[in-house]
Amino acid sequence: MGGRPSSPLDKQQRQHLRGQVDTLLRNFLPCYRGQLAASKLPRVREHRGPLTQLRGHPPRWQPIFCVLRGDGRLEWFSHKEEYENGGHCLGSTALTGYTLLTSQREYLRLLDALCPESLGDHTQEEPDSLLEVPVSFPLFLQHPFRRHLCFSAATREAQHAWRLALQGGIRLQGIVLQRSQAPAARAFLDAVRLYRQHQGHFGDDDVTLGSDAEVLTAVLMREQLPALRAQTLPGLRGAGRARAWAWTELLDAVHAAVLAGASAGLCAFQPEKDELLASLEKTIRPDVDQLLRQRARVAGRLRTDIRGPLESCLRREVDPQLPRVVQTLLRTVEASLEAVRTLLAQGMDRLSHRLRQSPSGTRLRREVYSFGEMPWDLALMQTCYREAERSRGRLGQLAAPFGFLGMQSLVFGAQDLAQQLMADAVATFLQLADQCLTTALNCDQAAQRLERVRGRVLKKFKSDSGLAQRRFIRGWGLCIFLPFVLSQLEPGCKKELPEFEGDVLAVGSQALTTEGIYEDVIRGCLLQRIDQDEETEAEREGGACPRQPDSGAQIQPLCPPPSPGTFRS
Repeated sequence: MGGRPSSPLDKQQRQHLRGQVDTLLRNFLPCYRGQLAASKLPRVREHRGPLTQLRGHPPRWQPIFCVLRGDGRLEWFSHKEEYENGGHCLGSTALTGYTLLTSQREYLRLLDALCPESLGDHTQEEPDSLLEVPVSFPLFLQHPFRRHLCFSAATREAQHAWRLALQGGIRLQGIVLQRSQAPAARAFLDAVRLYRQHQGHFGDDDVTLGSDAEVLTAVLMREQLPALRAQTLPGLRGAGRARAWAWTELLDAVHAAVLAGASAGLCAFQPEKDELLASLEKTIRPDVDQLLRQRARVAGRLRTDIRGPLESCLRREVDPQLPRVVQTLLRTVEASLEAVRTLLAQGMDRLSHRLRQSPSGTRLRREVYSFGEMPWDLALMQTCYREAERSRGRLGQLAAPFGFLGMQSLVFGAQDLAQQLMADAVATFLQLADQCLTTALNCDQAAQRLERVRGRVLKKFKSDSGLAQRRFIRGWGLCIFLPFVLSQLEPGCKKELPEFEGDVLAVGSQALTTEGIYEDVIRGCLLQRIDQDEETEAEREGGACPRQPDSGAQIQPLCPPPSPGTFRS
């Protein structure tokens, strides 16, 4: 009575179970690690096939077998068997920052522009010199700081398939940080922006595409490029395009060295970062109410002090262009998401039709599989992605006067938003369909239930896309206008910030900064204007985007707006 019962398992049985658990973990953890890594990136179909590549010294077109991995990394092998047997690749690269060209004439113009001082020298080269031999179905990957990759496909169809795959890989690699909602990722992007502002660079551009190490590498390469060009370009051998090619190889070597150093530095910083986050977690949590009260007091005083210059800047510089920028952003994302809705509805209709015809046939299973693969079908999603591209020129012209040069990032953000919403809707449909369909239903009953599921999915998609659309406009509106406004108010308004340092330092927390509160005040004023213009434009177009009660306090778009700088993670 009351005593602890003896275990029903003897020692041998417990040891056996421990062995089974160890075996399970040994086999499971590699899969788990792989899925943790894969979860950081959206899914991409692996693409592979034969190509020819311009390589070697001197460069010559040589056959290779190319593989675009599911994580967006490109590898090439001497032949297919080398790849299938697990051999070493001839080369590989992350596609971050590359631009794909499929016109040899356009690529040669770009190559000539790299060394304009030797323009015309290539006319004296041998007829079969570098890149002079016509290429029928080229795939040129150009990078501002890396060696160019020149491939050629055997047919137009193969070129088209590789073009879609490579563009998907470039987008995938570029938006690693922008997709992340982790506080550390947001803090990193914000730190890059602040660092560049302190260097005098206020305009937003595509420097934040890629991983953290790739971003820092791009920042340093942009800083060093003028000096590097002045010091080394005159001494390069060769003429014309051969010289330009040598320049890209030199840049590639510099880029590799900088990337290795940035990666090592960030790895060395990781223990300090973990310790800092742990310390902040301990200190912020018990004092968060006091921090927020002090922040509100300082923000109120700052708002009063800078109201005059800020309002003058907004009325004079921002207000005349804001409606056109918001209108173009709205139409860009609306067109892309409407294309998603059309594809989604068509896919659900095909499933219902197939169910009525053949409820248990092979073709139905094939339709279900194809429907589930829609978000990752590059050819299918190209309809949505093209819509995101259409306004690039118009929006670029509107945003350029404000120093915004990040159109590639913006387009990637719109395309990624389309893919995410399609993936969410497809997953919702398949989950609801699985719950409501049973073997007891006949074809007509099952089709009727699928029709109800279709209605629920489209209703949810309308709500989700409206909220995502509004976040997109707010986020990119801030990307375009916030750095410009900060530059216009610098240094006049920032001279007043030291007056508030005493109040902030009295709190005794690293999380609260005067500069962060200052930017939050300006951000809040900009958001009010963006919201007003967005609502006006949405009403003119026929329907305002749904709003959440507290949406003004949280900005978590699927694109890279500057995150609030008051609290650092």
